Amino acid sequence: MIKASSGYILVSAPNKAGENFIRELQRRQLRLAALANSKAEHRKLAGLGVGNVVTIDTSGCESWTVPQFAVSRVFLFEKSLNLSCRYIQICRTWTNGPIYLITSNPSPRLVYKGLGAHHVIYTNGDDVGFLIDGHLE
Repeated sequence: MIKASSGYILVSAPNKAGENFIRELQRRQLRLAALANSKAEHRKLAGLGVGNVVTIDTSGCESWTVPQFAVSRVFLFEKSLNLSCRYIQICRTWTNGPIYLITSNPSPRLVYKGLGAHHVIYTNGDDVGFLIDGHLE
């Protein structure tokens, strides 16, 4: 289980489930950073109260600089297959910790695993508190 002092939990939250996950991490006072690929998404995450938002241009690897903080775990909520694959590639270079990909589509499981996701979790709901209970505390 993760300790608050061992690094940040990095989250991409392009949907309601991801936003709920961020709120739950904040409620439990866990160290959190978020991943964005546009200024609009950065503003949305900052509006949720996320203090550390890493904004990257997913089209070019020259912008994939390592964050100034240690990343212990990564939770990526799927928006699209292409973006999720790119996020896995980027985050794999930032941490040896586990990467969780949360999706409502069971089809790309092997693609995500092949790129370095440790866990591919299927859910159709927006309540994802079970991720914290099962993987963090």
